[in-house]
Amino acid sequence: MSDAAGPAGPDIPEAETHRRRPFLFIWLVPLVALGIAGYLAVRAVAHRGPEIVITFSTADGLTAGQTKVRHKAVDLGTVERINLSPDMTKVELHVQMQREAERLLTSNAQFWVVRPRLTAGNITGLDTLISGSYIEVDPGPPGEPPGKQQRDFIGLEQPPAVRSDEPGRSFTLTSGRIGSLASGSPIFFHDIEAGEVLGYDLTHDGQDVNIHTFIRKPYDDFVHENSRFWNSSGVTLKLGAQGVQVELQSLQAVLSGAVSFDTPTDVPATPIARQDTVFPLFADQDAASSASYKERLKFATYVEGSVRGLAVGAPVDLYGITIGNVTAIKLEFDPASLTSRVRIGFEVQPDRIMGGDRLHLSPLDVARGLVGRGLRAQLQSASLITGQQLLAMAFFPGVAAADATPEGDVVVIPSQPASSLDSITNGLSSIATKLGDLPLDEISHNLNGALSGVAKLTNGPEMQQTLRSLQGAVAEVQDLVRKVDGGMTPALKRLPDIAASLQSTADHASRLLSSVDTGYGGNSEFNRNLQRVLSQVSDTARSVRLLADFLDQHPEALIRGRTQTGER
Repeated sequence: MSDAAGPAGPDIPEAETHRRRPFLFIWLVPLVALGIAGYLAVRAVAHRGPEIVITFSTADGLTAGQTKVRHKAVDLGTVERINLSPDMTKVELHVQMQREAERLLTSNAQFWVVRPRLTAGNITGLDTLISGSYIEVDPGPPGEPPGKQQRDFIGLEQPPAVRSDEPGRSFTLTSGRIGSLASGSPIFFHDIEAGEVLGYDLTHDGQDVNIHTFIRKPYDDFVHENSRFWNSSGVTLKLGAQGVQVELQSLQAVLSGAVSFDTPTDVPATPIARQDTVFPLFADQDAASSASYKERLKFATYVEGSVRGLAVGAPVDLYGITIGNVTAIKLEFDPASLTSRVRIGFEVQPDRIMGGDRLHLSPLDVARGLVGRGLRAQLQSASLITGQQLLAMAFFPGVAAADATPEGDVVVIPSQPASSLDSITNGLSSIATKLGDLPLDEISHNLNGALSGVAKLTNGPEMQQTLRSLQGAVAEVQDLVRKVDGGMTPALKRLPDIAASLQSTADHASRLLSSVDTGYGGNSEFNRNLQRVLSQVSDTARSVRLLADFLDQHPEALIRGRTQTGER
């Protein structure tokens, strides 16, 4: 049996072993990607918030899939698509918000587009030049009750001036006109920027403007119930005794307007103003200071001269100190007498005069006492450069008697004619008018004719002939003088000899008189007559000698006569 099963038996197959293929790590990449995708999907679903619609007037600068919705630089959503509104007048932005932003989507929320904006006050949104425009959301004041949940919003075309979470208080200012104020205009307290103007609107009756403002912390605690707000826009130019004064709040105030406020320190302190308190806005700081004086007395005066340069608001002075201001200027005409006059209404603030003291007299009684002492109202020049006038209350001794009269609740003060300077001005104006009435054209024409006649007479042949004849006559006179001078010289030389001979004759005569006197006596008639004759002969000899000396020095005197220079 064993031999049969020897080598000749069938072959038994050998078992083969197969090695297991190793795991390929490349498959980890899709697995990881799949895991990340699943995580992102779960996370997206977990963080996916509601979809809201924001309506704007335009989609300028906004891009679907890129424009973000942010709050304090944190992304809260993305604009998914942009559609036109059904009426084709606006655009609707469909925004996918995150779940964490859901609590912000209430009726208190505000949305606006942040883009570069250039205003008179500042420049905002410059960072969007690189990153692109985005939508900012303001959830509303944190201290207020939460609003109702909302999914449709109307976007703001302009960003709000103040964020809802900025500490401070809002106030309202009322004014007859807004001037150069605008949204964003600064509000100053002691030259420190403390807030800004939020906006403005008209009152219900359309007579005034409500200006909404916001004062930041801690400056809002300096706003009291008696605080004063005034318009400090632009540049203020004052001409006074100290020269020219220019006041400039800031360059921003010049460009965009500004408001300033302060609290008077000379009155009792008042409580801090509450939120939304209404204050009047005064035209300038002087008007704001005047508002501290509560009591105002109404007066009026009538003038018949010109009130050019006097305006409503002009000061009323007493001894150069402002005590009030002009409130009205009105021209009144009397048809019965065909005359006209100007009524000037003004207010006086007695606190400026008496301080805290009060008289137990009515304003009419006080006015009558002062008018009896010579008090009058007079227009005076406030500035020679600008021509402005003010109403001065001054005492004029010796003026005609007058009285203060009531006119309803107004006391009428008599007036005094304009000051001497105004009188001089009126006189100069009258002279100028008279000069203007002169026939200057006719006078000029006649003067030109007279000058023309003189020119013709001077340049005429008659005048030329006369001048030539005069020249010839002068030449002949000069020749005559030369001839006389040559002919009289020998005679003039002999005059001293003649004078000497006459003197010798007088001496001989004198000796003769002496001998005669001896013979005839000194008191005879013959002696007296002879003395007179000899005296005359002596005077004649002396005169001849003087004449000879004079002619010897001035021979031309024979022609021209004796002159002043020839006297001795």
